[in-house]
Amino acid sequence: MSEKVLVLGLSKSGISAAKFLKKHGFDVYLTESKAEVENEKVEELESLGINVEYGEHSDKFISGASFAVTSPGIPPKSGIMQRLLEKNIPVISEVELAYRNTKTPFIAITGTNGKTTTTALVSHILNQKFKAPFCGNIGVPPTSLIDENNDFLVCEISSYQAAMTVDFKPLISCWTNFTPDHIDWHGGLENYFNAKAKLFLDKQAPQYAILNAKDEKLLEFSKKCTNSKVYLFDTEEYPNACYIKDEAIWYKTGGWEERIISLNECPLVGHHNYQNIMCGIICAEIAGMKNEDIKKGIMTFKAPEHRLEKVRVMNGITFYNDSKATNPEASIVAIDSFNGVDVALILGGRDKNTDLTQMCESINKHIKTVILIGEASQRFEENLRKNGFNNIIKENTLESATDRAISLKPDVVLLSPACASFDMFKSYEHRGEVFKEYVLSK
Repeated sequence: MSEKVLVLGLSKSGISAAKFLKKHGFDVYLTESKAEVENEKVEELESLGINVEYGEHSDKFISGASFAVTSPGIPPKSGIMQRLLEKNIPVISEVELAYRNTKTPFIAITGTNGKTTTTALVSHILNQKFKAPFCGNIGVPPTSLIDENNDFLVCEISSYQAAMTVDFKPLISCWTNFTPDHIDWHGGLENYFNAKAKLFLDKQAPQYAILNAKDEKLLEFSKKCTNSKVYLFDTEEYPNACYIKDEAIWYKTGGWEERIISLNECPLVGHHNYQNIMCGIICAEIAGMKNEDIKKGIMTFKAPEHRLEKVRVMNGITFYNDSKATNPEASIVAIDSFNGVDVALILGGRDKNTDLTQMCESINKHIKTVILIGEASQRFEENLRKNGFNNIIKENTLESATDRAISLKPDVVLLSPACASFDMFKSYEHRGEVFKEYVLSK
C-alpha cells in the first residue's frame, strides 16, 4: 500500500508537488479551501490518479497522511495548520520536498526586496557555463525541475517558504536585505526575521553565506553564521567581499582582488541593482566561473518585467516600468536610483495608507515632476505639499499621465506607483503591460 501524502492548496507549487509525489509512487490527496477552482486543473490531476477536494479540508483527506506539503500562502495559524498540528502530521514546504529528493545543489536567495531580480540574474550568469535554472518564489516550483539534469537550482525563497523548511541546506544562501513585511502572516517582526534566518543557522547552515553589509541588521547577523564561509557585498572592510571602487565592481578573497565590471557597463540602474550584481558575482566566483564569463552574463541580462525595467529611449527620453512597486518602500528604491537627471514620476493607484514621509523626502531629492493618478491622488498630493514638493500634476488615466510626462521633455519618465493597481487594473503586471504597450506605440 502506498504512503499517503496530503498537499495543501491548488496553487502552482501545490500542483507541482502533487504531480511529483504521484510520479514517485505516493498516494496523493490534494485539498483546497476555496470553493471556486479551475475545473481544468482538477480534471488533469484526477486523470493522473490524484485525489482532489475543494471547498473544505475534510477529515477523510487529512487522516492517515504521513506528512503534508503546504502552499506559501497558508498562514501557520490557519485552521488547517492547527488541525495538522493536533494530529501530529508534519508539514513541509514544496521547496523542502524538492530538496529531499535531489542531489542538485541549491543556491537560495531571500530578502525583503530584490530577491526576484537577484535570482534571475544569478541564474543568467551561471547559465553562461552551467545549467542553473531559476525556481521557487519566482514562479517555477523546484519539484518541476528536480527530475532534470541540472548543475544548480537557483531558488528564490520567500519568508513563507523558509518558515516551512526543516532540513533544507543550500550550498549557498544569500540574504539581500531586511525591512518589515508580512508581519501578520508571521505573527510579528521577530518571527519574520527568524524565518529567513533559518536558512543560515544550525543544521540548515549553507557552505557559503552571502549577506548585505550595508544592512546593519544583516551585518550584525553575519557574525552568527559561524558554520558557513561568509561573504559580504557592498563593503571593502571584509576579507571575502564584493564592492564598488573607482566606478567599477570589484571582488576579493584570499588576499587578492579583481576588477569585474565597470558601472557604466551594467545594464541595471540604481545602487540596489549594483548590490544584486555584487551578490551574483560572489555566487559565480564560488561556482568557479571565469571573470569574462561573469561579465558577459551581467552585460546580457535583462531585468525581470515591471521591476525598474527599461522600456525604450525615444527623443532623448528614457522610459522605465517599475509597476511592481506597489508600496512606498519599493518606489523609494527606484526614485533613489536617479541622480542629477530630470525625472517625471508617475505615482498613484489604490492607496495602502502607509506612511509617505520617507518617499516624499526621496522625491524632493531626485524628482522634478510628479504626475498623480488613481484613488491615492488626493492623499499623495497633500503629503507631497506638506513636505515642500509642489510640482504636481493630476491626470485621470495612465495614458494621459504618460502623454503629459512626454510633453515635459524630461530625461526620464518613471512609472513607480507606490500603490496597488486594483483601482484601474487587474494586477501590477497588467498596469505595467498597459504602460509598455502605450510607450512602444508612440
